[in-house]
Amino acid sequence: MRTFTFHNKPTNINLSSYEVSLRNYFSYILFSFFLLLNACAITPDTIVKKPTTARPHEAPAVAASSGAIFNAQAFHPMFEDRRPRYVGDIVTINITENTSATKAGGSSGNKDGKADFTTNASIKSNVPIVGGIASKLPFGNLSTFSANSANSFADKAAENASNVFTGSITTTVTEVLPNGNLVVSGDKQVSFDKGTEFVRFSGVVNPDTITQGNFVTSNKVADARIEYRTNSKIDAAAISSIFARFFLSISPW
Repeated sequence: MRTFTFHNKPTNINLSSYEVSLRNYFSYILFSFFLLLNACAITPDTIVKKPTTARPHEAPAVAASSGAIFNAQAFHPMFEDRRPRYVGDIVTINITENTSATKAGGSSGNKDGKADFTTNASIKSNVPIVGGIASKLPFGNLSTFSANSANSFADKAAENASNVFTGSITTTVTEVLPNGNLVVSGDKQVSFDKGTEFVRFSGVVNPDTITQGNFVTSNKVADARIEYRTNSKIDAAAISSIFARFFLSISPW
């Protein structure tokens, strides 16, 4: 009969390299997360109604000619101008926004009060214990008492605000309303060496206000949404300062 004996040899596993690699892995994930969060944060939001462009509708297929001279599908008014009236047409908006506001306020108050009290009663010094002490105090004699009070308050505030926005942007007709008004929207991006500027516009245009050359001023556009935003290093610095304040708030130093 054979006997087999197994000996368990202890195995030493070096976890130092594993822990280092695991820490590096999580560090890369955390760093990538902050980069993505930072990139999303500096992308400027918009208040302009989307979409900012639209393609014109496809022309209907021309029906076969019935032999008559007049074809309703090919009809075009003789005296029709080139004013925008269909989806996909172009309208140039001249932005001429100039707003100012002034606010001032003030308030004041004044209140006076007076009280007089006269009596024949007084604290005598011959009253046991209390009389000897109270008679030496300033109010020991209560035969005459008077009090005066005065309170006044004044406040003044003023606030001024002024904004000027001029420029131009070419928009596209995205919708024609049942009453003939045109819903326009446009987006213009200008990229410089240090960042990108965004000019966006949307609103409802009355075709009667469109002048020669398909121009219309922004103060004649209903439901106008005008914005100017940037995506530059200044915005990135602002976001970085937010993260810096966060880490400084939890730092023990």
